Amino acid sequence: MKPLSQMPLETARSVRVVLTDIDDTITTEGMLTAAAYGALERLHRAGFLVIPVTGRPAGWCDHIARMWPVDAVVGENGAFYFRYDRERKTMEQRFWASPEELKRNRAKLNAIETEVLTSVPGSGLASDQAYRMADLAIDFCEDVPALPEAEVDRIVSIFERAGAQAKVSSIHVNGWFGDYNKLSMAKTLLSDVFGMDWEQARKTVIYAGDSPNDEPMFAAFPLSVGVANIQAFAHRLTSTPAYLANGHSGEGFVELADLLLRARSA
Repeated sequence: MKPLSQMPLETARSVRVVLTDIDDTITTEGMLTAAAYGALERLHRAGFLVIPVTGRPAGWCDHIARMWPVDAVVGENGAFYFRYDRERKTMEQRFWASPEELKRNRAKLNAIETEVLTSVPGSGLASDQAYRMADLAIDFCEDVPALPEAEVDRIVSIFERAGAQAKVSSIHVNGWFGDYNKLSMAKTLLSDVFGMDWEQARKTVIYAGDSPNDEPMFAAFPLSVGVANIQAFAHRLTSTPAYLANGHSGEGFVELADLLLRARSA
């Protein structure tokens, strides 16, 4: 990973779309700071397409799409995208699975939830689980005392034995049934809503993240940035971001926004 400060100005100037994780990439220790939120707004006002790509739930994503200075949001690690049309005052939604599939998958996830909470002492159901539509989020350090890494791996293995996908974020293990991830739904959104093919996307999109569930995005986009705290997960990553911010969490995102805005104004 090269220092973000070494990104050539011409490279930064090519960026038109900012895709970004939220937890510990925009937020800092669970808080959305004024500086990080302001960076989102400055990018949006400057004409960048700004799209959070998050593991957070549908209930949160409805709020984010409506009220944040963003153009759309991908949620639950790729289960859907939401886009709020402010002129028409309508929410556009696309889910990877049908309502029938979501119902069947929920029954299987409920069984996994019982097994995890029984088998892994100290784990907990994520506090935002009630607002989720497609996945199961197991908390290993957000609202519970941090679990050892071996216990996080045990949670992942329970999901995988049941045939589910499982991804580790900075705070949760998220599991789901379905052949999708952050990347597949981001590609669908860029094509459906913004008419952007994959070749265009690879040339004009930058992605910012901080943890293993961002790995498909790091692998796919030549322009990708990890905030400094991603170094804690380096041993879990096969594909790393191209650049590394000096700042942790929201400070690193502000660093990226400042670079992109400087490049555009130049």
